[in-house]
Amino acid sequence: MDRREDDDSLHGGGGGGGGGDIEHDGGGGGGGVGGYLYERRDSNASSFWDREGGAVREPLLNLRSRVNTTSQIAIVGAKVYPIESLDYEIFENELIKQDWRTRKRIEIFQYVFLKWTLALLIGLFTGVVGFFNNLAVENIAGVKLLITSNLMLKEKYYQAFAAFAGINVILAMSAAALCAFIAPAAAGSGIPEVKAYLNGVDAHSILAPSTLFVKIFGSIFGVAAGLVVGKEGPMVHTGACIANLLGQGGSRKYRLTWKWLRFFKNDRDRRDLITCGAAAGVAAAFRAPVGGVLFALEEAASWWRSALLWRTFFTTAVVAVVLRSFISFCRNGNCGLFGQGGLIMFDVNSEIPAYNTPDLLAVILIGVLGGLLGALYNYLVDKVLRTYSFINERGPAFKILLVIAISLLTSCCAYGLPWIAQCTPCPTDSDKECPTIGRSGNYKNFQCQPGHYNDLASLFLNTNDDAIRNLFSSGNKNEFHITTLFIFFTGIYFLGIITYGIAVPSGLFIPVILAGASYGRLVGRLMGSFSSLDVGLFALLGAASFLGGTMRMTVSLCVILLELTNDLLMLPLVMLVLLISKTVADCFNKGVYDQIVKLKGLPYLEAHGEPYMRHLSAGDVCSGPLIVFSSVEKVGNIMHALMMTRHNGFPVVDEPPFVEAPELSGLVLRSHLLVLLQRKKFTKNRVLSGSELLTVFHAFDFAKAGSGKGLKVEDLDLSEEEMEMYVDLHPVTNTSPYMVADTMSLAKAAVLFRELGLRHLCVVPKTPGRPPIVGILTRHDFMPEHVLGLYPQIAHQK
Repeated sequence: MDRREDDDSLHGGGGGGGGGDIEHDGGGGGGGVGGYLYERRDSNASSFWDREGGAVREPLLNLRSRVNTTSQIAIVGAKVYPIESLDYEIFENELIKQDWRTRKRIEIFQYVFLKWTLALLIGLFTGVVGFFNNLAVENIAGVKLLITSNLMLKEKYYQAFAAFAGINVILAMSAAALCAFIAPAAAGSGIPEVKAYLNGVDAHSILAPSTLFVKIFGSIFGVAAGLVVGKEGPMVHTGACIANLLGQGGSRKYRLTWKWLRFFKNDRDRRDLITCGAAAGVAAAFRAPVGGVLFALEEAASWWRSALLWRTFFTTAVVAVVLRSFISFCRNGNCGLFGQGGLIMFDVNSEIPAYNTPDLLAVILIGVLGGLLGALYNYLVDKVLRTYSFINERGPAFKILLVIAISLLTSCCAYGLPWIAQCTPCPTDSDKECPTIGRSGNYKNFQCQPGHYNDLASLFLNTNDDAIRNLFSSGNKNEFHITTLFIFFTGIYFLGIITYGIAVPSGLFIPVILAGASYGRLVGRLMGSFSSLDVGLFALLGAASFLGGTMRMTVSLCVILLELTNDLLMLPLVMLVLLISKTVADCFNKGVYDQIVKLKGLPYLEAHGEPYMRHLSAGDVCSGPLIVFSSVEKVGNIMHALMMTRHNGFPVVDEPPFVEAPELSGLVLRSHLLVLLQRKKFTKNRVLSGSELLTVFHAFDFAKAGSGKGLKVEDLDLSEEEMEMYVDLHPVTNTSPYMVADTMSLAKAAVLFRELGLRHLCVVPKTPGRPPIVGILTRHDFMPEHVLGLYPQIAHQK
């Protein structure tokens, strides 16, 4: 057994985090009732040097604005919900320490075995769902395209359009209705939400079973409806939902629980499982197990360690085995119209990329173009999302009407634009059928005479996967006209922008790959006399550049594209184009997922503090006043604090007669207080009774609730007599919370807070003779809105 697994298993039964309560710490952890009330007039002791004159300036603290008024809500679906921070800290109180001391080796082995079993199940279920998604999309879209094609062959062009558009609208309406009425959180790609969760932010229903259901079927209907969306982003969200469902032993709400999984009733272990689920989603979407691991490392996760790396790799390997098994089964014609669609790689390795200096100049041009187009794409997506929010927030009916409008527009473009394209004679030296008979292929007949094909129809009237495969095809560089590639790029570019943000599960990978491959192939055609690279390889480089320009990932995208195309020889060029496109795009704005996280109001903590944070100390941004409980506190004081505030954590101070002078004992969580009060183990006098409580409670009694809500203060029923009694908080107090001095740089405190995955960071005085705690920093105290609200003068400090 790996020693790291043993160490990790120690916190398996920990009960960190307050289940179901809303994060409203406001940086101070309290607000004026019960225990002590510290007026924080001594926390503004820091000042900083004037950079120009070298003189010390007066502190900027404004004592009248000490309450954190930043938004503690976020947009989920189209509505605004309160958000809750997650607590990835290992909680250490007397109950949990007792549990660690008494835990047997068989229980440690059981915990480690369950972690690997859950990783296996996550990979297995995600692989099955990924295959099911592709199978359903290929068959539904295949039937739709066959009906349209057959009517076209009979020259029933109006009936063909009516059938094509009608089926698309029905499928799109079905996806929109699922999102609007069952799970609004399932709309969009889901990657920003997963990214925020792994950063420590939990929003309403983002990983609920209902969200999983809608994500699967809504994605199928949306992609099959011909909308310019992908199923890859939703697969990441789907994998995370599967991991969350398995990690909490199901759902109390739906009475699907498993007693053995009590070890995972904490945010820390669930985070690891959801990281595995996100990686499995990428592996299932692209058949890229290594790319999935790197995606989780580079883009999704905010916290990483070596043990998690190989557990994630194991999960994605399981996904790859599951997909290969299903695809082998389908090659015998057992899967309807699945054929060569969906999960089959976009094989472009028939051409050996021998390149010279002019080719490198062309690659640099594609990289710059991808960065510029990607930055513009992100800017326009941001504007469209802001516009759609006004429509979507008006109710389900408006959401569905917007989806219908976009579906009709997409159908008109897909069916109407090919009419302006010229018919092209079929190549005589091709081994492929021309014109194509059936639902897919490179050479769609559309309205052309026998022996000719419509190249624009071959791109628009196909599934997205087949369109990408056609663009990546090598050999016949004249297969698509220059005007065709320009029209297709323009259509997909703007359809992708206006489609993202409607109420359907929608990924960005496929629209971006389609647009990038089209302008990459276009550049290849234009530079045909200067470059020796095949146009199919130019299409791959164009897709890579646009992905880098929009998503700002490098390593994971490089590996995903190489696994997707099975073309390792393109590694140097793909690396170069990704680096250039990301560098160019970063000059203008952030990546698309970072923009969406900010747009939704999710308080995401970056890996580094803002420059102006170096001029402030931790004590400067603590909000107050601060509630502090005594280590043996009156029940009525605790109840009043819980009813009057929604704070999650409260400092606990030992005071005479139990100690000589007041000193900080630790931190107690709201959820733990609720459990303690519910069991009513009180004393009439103010005495220590912790040893008795240790025999009554078990660490698992304080474990975080799953998708079912935990205890609420409204659930407690205490009499007047009980309210006058006392309770010893020592057994449930975290005696080793993370603490920083009030003079520590706020930038350093922000990095510490994020790297350790904290929910609360205690700020203690550096000088003696002051109260034992200055305040509590929470996630919102590091948000620019709060810091700059207190100190608007430092906004431009470097």
